[in-house]
Formats: sequence, C-alpha cells, structure tokens
Amino acid sequence: MFFSPLKKLILVLILALVAGFISLPKEIPIKVNLPGISVNKTLTRPNLNVKIGGISFKKNFDLVLGLDLAGGSHLAFEADTGSVDESKKKKAIESVRKVIEKRVNLFGISEPNVLVSSFQGKDRIIVELPGVKEVEKAIDLIGKTAQLTFAEIGEEGSGINPTDLTGADLKSADVTFDRTTGKPSVSLEFTNEGSGKFARLTEKNVGKPIAILLDDNPISAPVVQEKIIGGSAQITGNFSSDEAKNLAIQLNAGALPVSIRLVEQRTVGATLGAESIKKSINAGLIGLFMVLLFMVFIYGKLGLIANVALITFGILTLALYKLIPIVLTLPGISGFLLSVGMAVDSNILIFERLKEEIKERDFQDALEYSFGRAWDSIRDANIATLVAAFVLANPLDFPFLHTSGPVRGFAITLALGIAISLFTGIIVSRNLLRVFVKEKKVAKDTTRRINI
Repeated sequence: MFFSPLKKLILVLILALVAGFISLPKEIPIKVNLPGISVNKTLTRPNLNVKIGGISFKKNFDLVLGLDLAGGSHLAFEADTGSVDESKKKKAIESVRKVIEKRVNLFGISEPNVLVSSFQGKDRIIVELPGVKEVEKAIDLIGKTAQLTFAEIGEEGSGINPTDLTGADLKSADVTFDRTTGKPSVSLEFTNEGSGKFARLTEKNVGKPIAILLDDNPISAPVVQEKIIGGSAQITGNFSSDEAKNLAIQLNAGALPVSIRLVEQRTVGATLGAESIKKSINAGLIGLFMVLLFMVFIYGKLGLIANVALITFGILTLALYKLIPIVLTLPGISGFLLSVGMAVDSNILIFERLKEEIKERDFQDALEYSFGRAWDSIRDANIATLVAAFVLANPLDFPFLHTSGPVRGFAITLALGIAISLFTGIIVSRNLLRVFVKEKKVAKDTTRRINI
C-alpha cells in the first residue's frame, strides 16, 4: 500500500532534518548581547563515529575544497623516455599520466589535475593535489614503478628464478586482515590466464617457498602447502595498514611504463583568494534570494510551496556533497547554481499547466493532470542536460574528449543537482500541494474550486 501524501511529507521532513544536520558548518558561533543576557560561545557539530562489531565508521561531514578554493600541492615529474622509440613516446607518456591519475584517485584524492607538459625535449607530468597534507606519502606512491613478479627459489635458498606470472596477470588487489592476528595483508585475484599460471606454479612447488617481488625486491616468500586453483593468492608480511593499502593501490593501478623522477614540488595557495570566495558566495546567495522572490511574486502561495521544495533541494544537495564527498571548485559551484535554476524550472512548467487545467476541472484533479502532462517536458529537458553533463564528465575516459578536473567538477555538481531537483520538484512539491489542497477542501467544503 502506498504512503499517503502526509506520510510522504513526514518522511521527507525526517530526511531534510538529517541532511540539515550534515549540512551544518563544523563550528557555529552564537553571540547574544541583551540586557542581562550575554552569550558568546561556539557550538561544534559532532562527527559521526559508529562501531558495529569490529567495523568502525567515521565521518567528519566537512566540505572538501578544490585547489582553487583551498590550495594544495603542485608536483612535477620528469619521464625518462630516452630509451623509448620516438613513434611510441607519446603513447608511453599518456600511459604514465593515466597510471598516475588512477593512483592518485585510489589514494583518496578527488578531482586531481594530472597534465602532460612537453617542452624542449623534456616530457613532464604535472600533478596538482587539492588539499593534500601528506605530500611525501603521495610522492612516494606516485613515483613507484610497482612491477610485481613471482619467482621460484633455488635449492637451499640460493638464487631466484623469475616465472611467467607477473602483475600483468593480476585482476585486482585488496587489503584484508587476518582473523586471528589482525595483521594486514594483500589478497590477489588473477585473470583467467593468470589463474592457470598460478595453479601450475603452485603444483610444481608444493612444500617450497615462492618469492613475491615488487620492483625486484622480495616482499614475501610464502610456502606452498598445496596446489591452489581458483586464481586467488595472498601477500603476507610485516605490513602496516598504510603499507598494505599503498601496495594494493600500486598493484591495482599497474606499473609505470617508464621511470619518472620528481623535479619540482611546491605548495599552492588558493588561487581565488578569500575575498573572491566571499564575493562568489554572496553572489550565489543573492541569486538564490531573487529566485525565491520571483516565485512568490509570480505564483503567490504556490510559489511559497515551490520555495520550500527549493530550500529542501539546497539542504539535500549540500549534505550529499559532504557524504560522497564532492570536491568543490569554482566551476563546481557554478554547476550547483545552474541546477538551482533548473530546480524551479519544473515547478514553473507545472504551475503554468495548472493555470490551463483549472479552467476545466476542480483544483485537485487539475493538479494531478498538471503534474502528469508537464512530466514529458520536464523529463526531456533534464535528460538533455544530463547527456551534456555526461559528455563533460567523460567517466569512460574517451580519448577524443579531453576534459580537465574543474570541467568534470562542473559536470558532476550539475548532474547531481538535476537528480535532486527532480526529487524535490516532483515528490516534495506535489505532496505539499496535495496536503494543502486537502486541508483547504475540509475548511471550505461548500466550494468546488480553490482560489489561488
């Protein structure tokens, strides 16, 4: 059985309250100066810290700002392409860029700028990391080759013979923890071809150790107990949690096709500056206020309902930015502001249709007809915008679409805003109007139509 409009609104209210808590700034200053009353304190929003069984979940609900708003680190790596054939150099450099970008993303840095710069015969990879504090760890992670090989150990531990099982046969790598000791390790899953190689290797070396080497350095040498089928293995050793995580990242991202070295490192301040950020926020607030005022001026009480839905949209959007999290840059903020306009666009289409429908039927029926008949236009307009956002974001990394981090940030915030605006424009506004209409009919049961 479907929920009644009132119950749906109660659920939306609960959702909005939770989102409102998440959307609150970390510190809320409270200053009150009245006769006999003086309050000057700062409330701190608590972070989420939940522990269920042996699993803990922590979230601080802070906004993540991009390089142009919060600053970060600028790194320049020079690629050694001297031994690479000239016809293959461009492809090798692009491969390096993709591997570095993947490593940075797996490291937990959203929306990095990873660019190729070629000048005077030197090929460099420029990496900009917004808000990164552990720069040395990031440098160490980016620069490693991470070439994984498996080798047989000779008699009495003398000599190591490389096999045909390498990182190229790897499908995925994940950090796991031993249930008994709690020590971290890295579990490996091989491809179909790699599974066959691994099975043959373990069958040949039952009772003997197999060395696992990373960049020719032994990191583990487990003894094979029996033939292993299924394509799974585990790297154990004296790893810390961070070391196991970084190893998994390097293996998942693959090996760098050419070696690189760090030639420049510097800290970047926020390019826009505090004053520019403040002006941008003020401009956004003024624009939002003008939209709210316009809706009330043109549509009266209906406009007020649309404004409630719009405020709900803003709260939900900000909460999702913090939960995902979305790295906010100035283009990203622009995408959000554009989605604000589109959030009221659906209400405008519905209300204009309502003006026509109410001439032929009572208000409640006209309302349902308006939502139903305006849906086609709302759907088509939003799908067209989502397609454009998909092209700009380029999630499939098409080679003919070269989009930078800020452009992708704009596309992501726009697409997310459209999705939430459909929810608030159709679900929230519709049920608010349904409840509003029902209450008015009870109060004025002698009238067939409601004056709007």
